[in-house]
Amino acid sequence: MNDIQLHEKILCLDLKKQLQQVKGEVFEAFEKVYDKAAFSGGSFVEDFEKSFANFCQTKYAVGVNSGTSALHLAMLALGIGQGDEVIIPANTFIATAWGVSYSGATPLFVDCTDDTWQIDVNRIKEKITEKTKAIIGVHLYGQPCDIDSLKEICEQHKIHFVEDAAQAQGALYKGIPVGSFGSIACFSFYPGKNLGACGEAGGITTNNELFYKHFFNLRNHGSMVRYYHDELGFNMRMGGLEAASLNVKLKYLPAWNNRRREIANRYQHGIINSKIKMQLQLAWSDSIYHLFVITTEDRDELTSYLNERKICPGLHYPVPCHLQKAYSHLQYQVGDCPNSEYLSNHCLSLPMYAELTDEEVDYVIDVINDY
Repeated sequence: MNDIQLHEKILCLDLKKQLQQVKGEVFEAFEKVYDKAAFSGGSFVEDFEKSFANFCQTKYAVGVNSGTSALHLAMLALGIGQGDEVIIPANTFIATAWGVSYSGATPLFVDCTDDTWQIDVNRIKEKITEKTKAIIGVHLYGQPCDIDSLKEICEQHKIHFVEDAAQAQGALYKGIPVGSFGSIACFSFYPGKNLGACGEAGGITTNNELFYKHFFNLRNHGSMVRYYHDELGFNMRMGGLEAASLNVKLKYLPAWNNRRREIANRYQHGIINSKIKMQLQLAWSDSIYHLFVITTEDRDELTSYLNERKICPGLHYPVPCHLQKAYSHLQYQVGDCPNSEYLSNHCLSLPMYAELTDEEVDYVIDVINDY
């Protein structure tokens, strides 16, 4: 323990350690992009789209410039717009809501459960109206949401189920990869994700050919033929360099995800401090642990305690979506989503990345148990 205390800090995410493993391959891939000058779209993006569709066991994948854009385009492809409503969790990253708002629709926030911290399926039906067009299920922290229950509600009300899989590349629901269950699934390849680009990038998967073709139009100025624009479109293409880095990293992702599972298992069985609560993992869920979130009654005290011992936790997320200033016009109040509000005030993210050593993980466990 003392050796690590005198060494460098244990960060919540140390992306440099991952990049050092693949730097040579990534730079070699960049050279190929430069040789072809394929910087916007092109063959490297197409190669990644094929590989990622295969990884997710879907017919199609489309590369875009961010996970936020993926969510935005998903709403447009589904015909969701002004006057429509989309149900989403209050406990999620804000981009889930942005996609809805950018389309002109209104997000309806639903509280999470007090144990899985996923959207509470028992609270959804009371929110559904004639204006409701979709439910977005978020695979939060890398853990699949209750897909079967959400799909059943969507089928009953004839609305779309969309997966926000931004944090869950490679997570399994009942043994099947996420990204293949909804009408559309949206992914982020932000650098800090389990599968992260060297730059900004996102992706969309679907089994629907019409949606697939529509995404090509939408991401490329509403154009299938250059300079002929069929609809209002966007400049949301994936870059060649980003795709090249993702092509390299994708082959390492299963091993990286398995290492995260090993680390999570050490945390789950090693941390025995009664002051700490962890996310409930359900039998049908095989998380990739993008984040390892805990709760404690005095977060600030625990944060200071960890920092003093050279452990740097993260914070995901300090304000639930329904209480963000950007959505004050929807007039949600404190108390509307009590579980999400509790989580935002008491959550903390422990160090989680594949390159953590067993010694570092055990040190974190020992420090927390001594708290």
